[in-house]
Amino acid sequence: MSGWTVVPHRSPVWLIASTFVLSVPFWLAGAVAGRLSENLPVSALMACCPLLAAMLLVHRHEPRGAVKRLLKRVVDWRAISHPGWYALAITLPLGVMAASYAAMVLLGRSLPEPRISPIEVPLLFAVFLVAAACEEAGWTAYATDPLCARWSPPAAGLILGATWAVWHLVPYAQAGHGPLWTAGQCLYTVALRVVIVWLYRRSASVLAAAACHAASNVGWSLFPDHGSHYDPVVTGSVATAVALLVMTAWLRPSSR
Repeated sequence: MSGWTVVPHRSPVWLIASTFVLSVPFWLAGAVAGRLSENLPVSALMACCPLLAAMLLVHRHEPRGAVKRLLKRVVDWRAISHPGWYALAITLPLGVMAASYAAMVLLGRSLPEPRISPIEVPLLFAVFLVAAACEEAGWTAYATDPLCARWSPPAAGLILGATWAVWHLVPYAQAGHGPLWTAGQCLYTVALRVVIVWLYRRSASVLAAAACHAASNVGWSLFPDHGSHYDPVVTGSVATAVALLVMTAWLRPSSR
């Protein structure tokens, strides 16, 4: 993968532990300072923590220049096995959100018409891509390959997905979400991580993983009234069906 070598002693456990420790100040700030916007608490700024944790661990335990190589992997758009993976990385989570909207309409939910501004979409994607790249520097560039080597790609997706969901529990609570919303969002988070790991393993691109992550956040933001009608129970169910299809394909003998 673009000259990147999986370091045998690299431990995803240390990445996870370091990320959680580095997130504590952001959780405390979220408790004191409130919200960045109606749907985002200050603690959402913890998105930088997986990147910081990965940089600290690489700097301490790996040869000189490893931090630079790590960062290069995150932004290297040429590392992808085929450009079409970028299109899939973006359209797949947006398709899940669109299918969720359609399912909610079929269920008889009262929903306003989507109002999508041509200017808003690229601006949102740019902002979310920066945050997603910071996260994927840790979850994907640092932790995914060692987990896949020790377990399997589907297991790596489930492990990282569960970790990712738990990591978000404090921001969910600080945003004022209840238990049902949080459970649905955790389901969606695990399913999305399975898909992201699959995309990464197929495309060989950390940036594709970040694009998928960012597109998911764009889709949530574009749900009617900037996410106010978003129902993660429905979206989590749709995303789980997609993740199960991905895992089924992985388990075939011809899968990588």
